[in-house]
Amino acid sequence: MNEGLRQNVMRNPSPKSPVRSPRRTRNLVLAVLVLVISAAGVAFSADAKPVRIGGTLSLTGTHAKIADYQAKAFRLWVTDVNARGGLLGRPVELILLDDRSEPRTAVALYRRLIVDEGVDLLLAPYSSDITEAILPLTSQQGYPLIASGASADRIWEKGYDHVFGLFMPAGKFAVGFFELLVRHKIDRIALFYEDTGFSQDLARGAKKWAGRFGLMVVHEERFPKGLIDFSEQARRARAAGAQVVFLASYLDEAVRMRQAFTAIGWMPRVYYVPVGPGTAEYRTALGKDADGVFSTSQWEVYTRAKGGGKDAFSEAYVRAFGKEPSYFAATAYASGQVYEAAVRNAGSLDRAEIRKVLSTMDATSIIGRFGVDRTGVQIRNFNLVIQLQQGRKEVVWPAEYSTSTPRFP
Repeated sequence: MNEGLRQNVMRNPSPKSPVRSPRRTRNLVLAVLVLVISAAGVAFSADAKPVRIGGTLSLTGTHAKIADYQAKAFRLWVTDVNARGGLLGRPVELILLDDRSEPRTAVALYRRLIVDEGVDLLLAPYSSDITEAILPLTSQQGYPLIASGASADRIWEKGYDHVFGLFMPAGKFAVGFFELLVRHKIDRIALFYEDTGFSQDLARGAKKWAGRFGLMVVHEERFPKGLIDFSEQARRARAAGAQVVFLASYLDEAVRMRQAFTAIGWMPRVYYVPVGPGTAEYRTALGKDADGVFSTSQWEVYTRAKGGGKDAFSEAYVRAFGKEPSYFAATAYASGQVYEAAVRNAGSLDRAEIRKVLSTMDATSIIGRFGVDRTGVQIRNFNLVIQLQQGRKEVVWPAEYSTSTPRFP
């Protein structure tokens, strides 16, 4: 697959010498999964030393279902970039370690990638909490990081200058969704949020934007991570007269809240969860009860849905892994594309030079435009609002990308 990346770098970088070769790989003490993807289909010169790119993902633990999409997409990007000649004429090798969905484990593993493995570049982990945990280390060591699985606003509120958002921050996730509510005269919201960084930032932004749109938050509640039974939360939303249940959380919680509606015999007119409903796992867990939920997406197969066209990334992903990609896969692949453009424009693997390029680059990946402000916050990309209708994901906002109209029970 050859997904070209258009770019317009607002500077003229001067090439620098490549960084020194990493030290020989040492044995890792922790039991981790290591994936090394070598060049395929291109004859690299015998003295072409690999560009070693490392990172962690939640291959086990709470976030494993979603992180698996990202792991597959990173592997696909490495295969594709090597088919295009690698980076700077050198093959790319990928090392992915299992952080077990634990921030402390991730910090230890990123330290090993930097100190023991001597990787040239780092990929970001999945989830805002884990990404936030590694930033003191990665920034201190001068590694630029493209946040391909994190969007909590607090990530960019701490003064780090080496982290770059790939998509809109959590505080603005719900803007399109709220516009949709206003257009359909639905205005009473019950807001539930998990006590994690992403969820709290999403809820904070939701309250702000709800007020700006003239919507009413009739019930607000924070709940602990790992909550199993949401029946009481559903009852409180019903008692408050909520038309909308807004759940700032992840896949498992999205499923459990929907099950709670069935358990108490009630369904709000609108159910929204930013993460999870766009995956096949959500639909499998709930069957026909999955229909009707609204969510945010960073990518959908527009061309195929809009008129019978083909999407190269989606088709390559299905060929490689036998399943449809979610937007989590697309964001991981897109971060590889953005790195590829930054390295090409820097003309070297000098991390300081790559950071400068990323801070000024205007590029287009498979999920749309990339461009950040002076703090690293993404300002050129935008989210989609999707709804599950008869087992299918449909884009219902913005209008120019819509594949269906929103449906309200």
